[in-house]
Amino acid sequence: MKRIQDEATFWQDPELDGVEILHAHYVTQSFSRHTHNAFVISLIEQGEGAFWYRGSLRHSSAGSLGLLNPDEPHTGHVLGNIGWTYRALYVDPGLLLRVAQDIAERPWNGCWFPEPVVQDRRVAQSIRTLHRLLIEPSSTLERESALLVALSQLLLRHAERPPSLQRRGPEHRAVTQVREYIDVCYAENLSLQKLAALAQLNPFHLAQVFRKTVGLPPHAYLNQVRVARARTLIVAGEPIAQAAQATGFVDQSHLTRRFKQVLGFTPGQLFKRS
Repeated sequence: MKRIQDEATFWQDPELDGVEILHAHYVTQSFSRHTHNAFVISLIEQGEGAFWYRGSLRHSSAGSLGLLNPDEPHTGHVLGNIGWTYRALYVDPGLLLRVAQDIAERPWNGCWFPEPVVQDRRVAQSIRTLHRLLIEPSSTLERESALLVALSQLLLRHAERPPSLQRRGPEHRAVTQVREYIDVCYAENLSLQKLAALAQLNPFHLAQVFRKTVGLPPHAYLNQVRVARARTLIVAGEPIAQAAQATGFVDQSHLTRRFKQVLGFTPGQLFKRS
C-alpha cells in the first residue's frame, strides 16, 4: 500500500560516537535552505528528489548516493508522487578525518566530496548493511566494522583528495594476539577500538591485516567463534536463549541469525530430522 504521509526516524547509536542516523520517507516535505555541521551521506532507496546546492539544482534518484559537505547551504524537496525514501548518516567531520588519517597513517585534510550525487553500488551496499546492523540486534564489533568499511570506501573512492592507502606487512604477531584474545574473551562486548589498541595498530589497518591473514574480518571471526561455542552448549543441553547470553549474542534472535549464516541451519534445527 502506498504511503501518503511523511515518515522519519532519527536516532543515535550510543556506541558509535560521531554518527547520527536517519531513515525517512517523504511525500510532501520541502526543506528550506539550511546547513549541517556534519557530512550528510545518504542512500536513495525509492523515488526522486531535488535539492539546490552550490548554485545549481541537483537531482537524486533511486540507487544514487548523496554526499553533502558540512556548512554547505542546500534545500530539498520531493519529485513525483511516489515519495522519496532514503537512509542517511550524519558524520562528524572529526570522525571522517580520523578514518582518513588511519588509512594514510599521517595527517590528512582532503576529506571533502567534490560531487554531491554519485553512483556507486559498492558503497551503497555498505551503507545499507550498516543501517541494517543499526536497526537489528548486532554486536558492537559488527557495527563499528560496518561503519569503518562505509567511511573508508567513501574516502578512497569519492573524496576530493583520497588518502593514500599504505601497504603493510602481514603483522603476524598482532593478528595472532587479537585472534587469541577473541578465542578467550568472545563473550565480552568487544570493540574494534579495543582490539586495535591490543594490537598496537589503528582500527583500519587492524581490519585490513586481520582479514588478509585469517581470511575473515575480526567481526566475522568473532561470530564464528561464538557460534561454535553456542553449538557446543546447545548440544550439551543448554537452552538456546541461555546459550546466546553465555556466548555474547544480544539475544536469541541474534544467535539464530548468525548461526544460520555460518552453519546453514538454526539452533532449533540441530536435532530435527527431515
